[in-house]
Amino acid sequence: MTWHHPVPPIDNAERQERLARLQVALRASGCSGFLLGATESLRYFTGLVWHPSERLLGALVTPSALYYIAPGFELDRVDSLPRLPGDVLVWQEDESAADLVASLLPAGGKLALDDALPLFVYHALAHSLGQQRLVDGGRLIRDLRLCKSAAEINLIQYAMDITLEVQRRAHGFIRPGVHASEVVRYIDDQHRALGASDGSSFCIVSFGLATSLPHGVDGDQVYQAGDVILVDTGCRIDGYHSDLTRTYLLEGSKPEFAEIWAMEREAQHAVFEAAKLGASCSSLDDAARTVLAKHGLGPDYCLPGLPHRAGHGLGLEIHEEPYLVRGNATRLQAGMCFSNEPMIVVPGQFGVRLEDHIYMTDAGARWFTTPAKAPDDPFGD
Repeated sequence: MTWHHPVPPIDNAERQERLARLQVALRASGCSGFLLGATESLRYFTGLVWHPSERLLGALVTPSALYYIAPGFELDRVDSLPRLPGDVLVWQEDESAADLVASLLPAGGKLALDDALPLFVYHALAHSLGQQRLVDGGRLIRDLRLCKSAAEINLIQYAMDITLEVQRRAHGFIRPGVHASEVVRYIDDQHRALGASDGSSFCIVSFGLATSLPHGVDGDQVYQAGDVILVDTGCRIDGYHSDLTRTYLLEGSKPEFAEIWAMEREAQHAVFEAAKLGASCSSLDDAARTVLAKHGLGPDYCLPGLPHRAGHGLGLEIHEEPYLVRGNATRLQAGMCFSNEPMIVVPGQFGVRLEDHIYMTDAGARWFTTPAKAPDDPFGD
């Protein structure tokens, strides 16, 4: 792999440490093995990157070994890809991958499952092993992935820096008559130009009324002078995501927009202030809604107000734990990374989402990016 970035990728030493922690947890669980599918957890623990298909390709982790499970005709490709050392065991087209996995377990041994495995894999394993020997392993691996290492945080920070600069460039690119699709293409090009080789991992560009729909609208839009603009985009560096949203006006003034924008920024600030080590994720969502209720918005998920959770975790997945949502008792720990985006939706008019991300340190919360400055000056440049 050719690496051109100033921050290092995740190395095999870190992956070996991750795998060792998984094996310790596996022993404590009483299970004989853990099956990883072609998921982000496979990448996290082994470094192997594979796109899921109708054929099972993954890894079986036992308390003392690592085996890759692969279709026979993919053996050479698997051997060519970066990954931790481990035997590659193959199954042929007329054979059962589930039977191969079962043959590697001791009699009666239980198998913990990656919670992102597709249902067809579960059914095949249930046929080979019996449902009583299958265990949901989601909580086990989610807990291990929850707190990011310094290397992971550095990669996320670098990706965020790229996307923040892309947001600045997009702000300068948008003009009356431009199509949202043109802006999306421009953002993708700029991500690539700044070193994100796969371009944008996603991109939402909304104008006017479309900003009131959190994930945008189908079809293209044309920017008209005075429209509210919402741009939400990100990229990946060594698999780690960035994710930033800015909402602003390019010209003109709209008192009602400026008022809602200020409420959004106040709610975002309240979430940051509530992000203390040991605080529950639920309390951060509460902090945002308290601000909005003070201004007569909501309550709960009622509109005008905040229609969804206040934030989500981020890492190898764009949405992962921890989630800043009512009822989530998970306590904040150093290494957790999550978005802060208590979006305000005014139905039939516009929406305002200011999204920046936080990472927790031993000294408390830190921003990955500096929050927006003003409704007509999102970057303070």
